[in-house]
Amino acid sequence: MKTTLVVAIALLFSLQSQGQNKNVKSEIKTTVTTIKDSKGEKQLVKTQEIKETQNIELKNAESDELNKEIKQTPVQVTAITAVTSNGVTKILDVDRSAYYNYNGQKFQVALAETGYNMYLPNKEKTAVLRKTSNNNYIYSTKNKTSFGYFNADGNLVLESYDPVNDKITTEIFEIIKE
Repeated sequence: MKTTLVVAIALLFSLQSQGQNKNVKSEIKTTVTTIKDSKGEKQLVKTQEIKETQNIELKNAESDELNKEIKQTPVQVTAITAVTSNGVTKILDVDRSAYYNYNGQKFQVALAETGYNMYLPNKEKTAVLRKTSNNNYIYSTKNKTSFGYFNADGNLVLESYDPVNDKITTEIFEIIKE
């Protein structure tokens, strides 16, 4: 019995706790609007949740230094808006329709029924963006399929796997702010 107790205590103290490997910032903003008309008074409750997630990675993870610097990683932003009217709640995602610039060429990202479509200025469809279950996007063209997300600045970031070099390549479509 004594040995079992000593082993249990030793096991308890030998367990390591893991640190958090993500920075998460969440902000919730609620707006209540009261509308008075001939039918009476209605209240619209709009709740917007903006969540920023950033993976934590170290610059020199293998070094023997005690204090290690954190490497900058992309921030993934998700925004969900819920509107409640007459007891019915509708969930709306942020509309990312805008014009984006990549390598000096202008692209339009337009909302579609199943996600977004990308167009050149001559209205030629070049790619599709389809939302995944974890608020990211699959970017698909005739020749390429990539993983995409919108960063904190609103830019579209695409990450593709290069099998020849065994690396991840990153492309950034910068939003054109007018």
